[in-house]
Amino acid sequence: MAKKIRNPFKELEASLREVPPGMKKKVMNDIAAAKLIMDMASLFSFNVGSALRKLFKTPGNN
Repeated sequence: MAKKIRNPFKELEASLREVPPGMKKKVMNDIAAAKLIMDMASLFSFNVGSALRKLFKTPGNN
């Protein structure tokens, strides 16, 4: 006879509870702020290499 195997993931799923709405809203706002900061950083740092090359380019180099 096969021995029944205990599944720990089913136990984890059974212990899930609903998050309070205030906490959920705060977490979602924090995630949105972090995404905005990452997008802004990407916007300003995307072409840093080419901008520095153009800044330090001497007039004799073509």
